[in-house]
Amino acid sequence: MATWDDVRRIALALPETTERGSHDDLPAWRVRDKPFVWERPLRRADLEALGTAAPDGPILGVRTPDLGAKEALLADDPTIYFTTPHFDGYPAVLVRLDRIDVEELTELVAEAWYARAPKRLAAAHRAETR
Repeated sequence: MATWDDVRRIALALPETTERGSHDDLPAWRVRDKPFVWERPLRRADLEALGTAAPDGPILGVRTPDLGAKEALLADDPTIYFTTPHFDGYPAVLVRLDRIDVEELTELVAEAWYARAPKRLAAAHRAETR
């Protein structure tokens, strides 16, 4: 299963990605200062909303291209992907890092990067990786 070292390695391999702490000073990865993946421990309101379904373990926040992609991930595998009321109407999912494999994490992080990268940078990277 994936680790924070995997997240860091995958994210930093993408063009113009930097690692800088979030407002909570937790790890966050950005492309041209736009966050696309970040550490997101559950907060008290999250724990109250999730109740007994609240997972323990490391939680990764991941930007999705849009709300449709978010809903698809949530429906695809609720043992890995979930959300909280805090993210209602926002294109992001929460990921149980200790349940996702590295291959799926790699695809997820890349998709998040594409969702946040400027169009020209994303197009150039797609052209390089084909």
